[in-house]
Amino acid sequence: MGEYFIKQQSNGDAVPSPPPRALYPSYVDLDAFIDVERLKSLDLYLRDRLERRIERARDLQFYTGPFLLDGRAPDRPGPRMVYLAHSSRGHGLEAYYDLDDTDLWRPSEEAAEFSELMDFLATLPFAATGRMLIIYDDSGREVPAHRDHDSADLCHEFIWLRTNFDKPFYMLNPQSGEKLYVASHSAWFDTVNQFHGADATGGLSFSIRVDGRFDEAFRRRIPFPASGRAAAPALWAGAGAR
Repeated sequence: MGEYFIKQQSNGDAVPSPPPRALYPSYVDLDAFIDVERLKSLDLYLRDRLERRIERARDLQFYTGPFLLDGRAPDRPGPRMVYLAHSSRGHGLEAYYDLDDTDLWRPSEEAAEFSELMDFLATLPFAATGRMLIIYDDSGREVPAHRDHDSADLCHEFIWLRTNFDKPFYMLNPQSGEKLYVASHSAWFDTVNQFHGADATGGLSFSIRVDGRFDEAFRRRIPFPASGRAAAPALWAGAGAR
């Protein structure tokens, strides 16, 4: 694995360099910190409820944002989202910078529909949660490589989850083309200094993301840098993430 990072923001301004021990491409495997068996047990439960929603096709389409590796790729590639929490500021791009502002987020009506999942999410190592959503696609279309935002000092504390391995999700080194596929049921990763995406599958695929504030016991494990805080997951990965 090599080291690389995005050296400029979209407006051309320089961003802080990640710490030298930050590892790219990388992710932190969080399976040791969650109840993996309980998560896996929700697979059929989620499939059943998502298949019912597919028939209605009312959920918002997933938006990659403007930070695509290939500017010709679609920014709404096909997956849809079930919001398990809503922000008082809405779901526009500007709200993306408030994903972990837990005072803004409240459970949605959909949270009741996915009550067993919500019960599981309550066991995760968060002091409080912000945005919570399910991203799903009945056709398993490709999600092109993208970054989530360009604020190098904004580190979203989140856990990415999946009940199965049907979604080939990866971190990408654009210089070498190397793809590092997530091999765990849960992960945390740098969404600013590296691109990430998903390969096509042709069938139903889904994942879950929960943003918020990690609890203090969990945060003490994380080597947050003084600047360029978005690199914290990559720094933790480079340190062996334990």
